[in-house]
Amino acid sequence: MRAAACGECGELGSYRCPGCAAPYCSVRCCRTHRERCPSRDRDKEQEQGPPAAPAHSPWSLQDILGEEDEQDRVPLQKLKLLGESEELRDLLLNPHLRQLLLTIDQAEDKSSLMRRFMQEPLFVEFADCCLRIVEPPEKENILPE
Repeated sequence: MRAAACGECGELGSYRCPGCAAPYCSVRCCRTHRERCPSRDRDKEQEQGPPAAPAHSPWSLQDILGEEDEQDRVPLQKLKLLGESEELRDLLLNPHLRQLLLTIDQAEDKSSLMRRFMQEPLFVEFADCCLRIVEPPEKENILPE
C-alpha cells in the first residue's frame, strides 16, 4: 500500500478510514478524523433504520495490507477477539505500556523502534498476549500437567 498525505496533519499516512478511505497517519489523527468523518452520519442512519442490505465489513483488505503482506493477514474476527480479552485490557491499563504504544504509533521508523521495544519485558508480555489471542497454541503441542 502506498502512503498518502494524512488528511489531518499532512504527514505521510499508511492507514485509511474504513468509512470514507481518507488517509491518516496515527491514532491521534484517526480520532480527529473520526469525529467529523462524512461516513459517520451515514453509519448512524443505517443503525437507526431497518437493515436494507447485508452487513458489510468496514475494512477492506486493501486498506490493511498490500499483496506482499497477505501471509501476515489476521482475519477481522480474530482481531475483534483482542477487544474482548480481559487479560489484554488489564495490560493496557499500564501507563508505561500505553506510552510505548503511542511512541510506536507516532514514530517514523516503526520497525527499528519495535526491535528496541521487543527488549522491554512489558512490551514482550503485551505482544505475547496479543499473539495468544489471535493464534492460540495448538492443544496437541501442550504438555499435560
